Amino acid sequence: MRRAARHAPRALALLLGATLAAAASAQPAPNLRIAVEADITSLDPHFHNLAPNKAVAAHFFEPLILQDEQQRLVPGLATSWRAIDERTWEFRLRQGVTWHDGSPFTAEDVAFTIARAPAVPNSPSSFGLYIRQIAETQVVDAHTIRFRTSTPFPLMPTYMSTFGIVSKRHGEGATTADYNSGRVMVGTGPYRFVSWTQGDRLVMERSQTHWDGVQPWGQVTTRFMRSPASRVAALLSGDVDIIDALPTGDIARVERDPRTAVSRALSNRNMYVFVDHLERSSPHVTDAQGRPLAQNPFRDLRVRQAVNIAVNREAIVTRVMDGAAEATGQLMPRNWFGWTPTLPPPAYDPEGARRLLAEAGFPNGFNLTIHCSNNRYVNDERICQALGQMLTRVGIRTQVQALPFATWIAAASRQDYSMLFGGWGIDTAEASSPLGSLLATFDRATGQGASNRSRYSNPEVDRLVAQGLATMDDEQRRQIFIRATEIAMRDVGLVPMHHQINLWGHRRGLVHAARADEWTLAMSVRPGN
Repeated sequence: MRRAARHAPRALALLLGATLAAAASAQPAPNLRIAVEADITSLDPHFHNLAPNKAVAAHFFEPLILQDEQQRLVPGLATSWRAIDERTWEFRLRQGVTWHDGSPFTAEDVAFTIARAPAVPNSPSSFGLYIRQIAETQVVDAHTIRFRTSTPFPLMPTYMSTFGIVSKRHGEGATTADYNSGRVMVGTGPYRFVSWTQGDRLVMERSQTHWDGVQPWGQVTTRFMRSPASRVAALLSGDVDIIDALPTGDIARVERDPRTAVSRALSNRNMYVFVDHLERSSPHVTDAQGRPLAQNPFRDLRVRQAVNIAVNREAIVTRVMDGAAEATGQLMPRNWFGWTPTLPPPAYDPEGARRLLAEAGFPNGFNLTIHCSNNRYVNDERICQALGQMLTRVGIRTQVQALPFATWIAAASRQDYSMLFGGWGIDTAEASSPLGSLLATFDRATGQGASNRSRYSNPEVDRLVAQGLATMDDEQRRQIFIRATEIAMRDVGLVPMHHQINLWGHRRGLVHAARADEWTLAMSVRPGN
């Protein structure tokens, strides 16, 4: 009896501990409430190659290769990949992965996705950009797949990180409407679909069978809130836990509040100015009397150089962007693939700009209208107003016309402008993206220069871009892209301005891994210790 009595307190403690642990594990997981600036256009992961859509899709549908917060490649549904030869890539797929309905993930799903993604009807922006290099898909076995490309293609792993894999079983015969309704929203991702009300909110719940473990949030609700003031108010009132696109003017306010904090990441987005490179009378350039000029002044390198050094980038960073940007003289963010120390931000030199304009035959300058969006990029209209003032000081008397993004982009794509301010997000983390899209000669057939709205053209840049895209050795390819960048920047193919710093506001106590690609992911948020 004495022996039993001596061990009774210990046994009771163990029983009580086990009971408390079981009770704790039975507690419902905390929920996460997110507010984001941009709504999505579809739940179909292959309908619209648009950053907000891709960020939402990443919760449900995973790519073969993931990108971390700095867009470095890490294993996803593929555990390894290798180039068998210059035109053949092999991917080994992760075993034991299941779809949300419990069925196994196999190479057949990957082959189905490769066929589906570039062929979705009525897509406003196709994923074919990432897939058209594939000439043949070969399913080797359930967990091995090979792609044969039409030309050497070193960027295959990067491109395989840009779109999610869908289930063949659920995707065959399914339409975009079937995804939007939720009927075929069956993925391998860390979250399962619950509901979507366009313009209002998206609700998801965590998957209990995800290959990388269970997420900490039982349910995630993402609210779409276009108004910056509404997002900030929702955060400060405690209605949401994290918001994206924190206005630069509210950084200090959110940091001062003991309940909230700010997270930051240098963006992959380059903000730049395009000038008209077409041989024509440029549509928004006139002389002092308001008469159109017979020749486009931006065809003269000295005029482009004058614009480049008339811009006080540091003033824009400090006064307009409230410090939430880094001035740049090139395409890539600092230390990214294709960045070079040989191209620092050009020094602000208004006297030099006036001298170059005089040398080019414009001692009295000329009149100009610059066009920009007023609802797409951080402080876009304010930046344009600052640019207009800076150009006016050197003799290019500039008016600003700021338009809704949809109106602005349509006209920009028709080359209706003489100068425009825009931005480019580098989703492939290599200089081939801005070089090939913004500065390569426009070619509808090949897709090169697809966003080259200035119609800049330099045969040497084109040659180097093509050479880089066919060079399998990473260091050789990096040096080729640096050389192409140096040529294009010294030719002022565009005027690089700054890289944004992405900003999130969140409830203090949360741990948020801020991303260079601007994506707001539930997977990037963890409860604090």
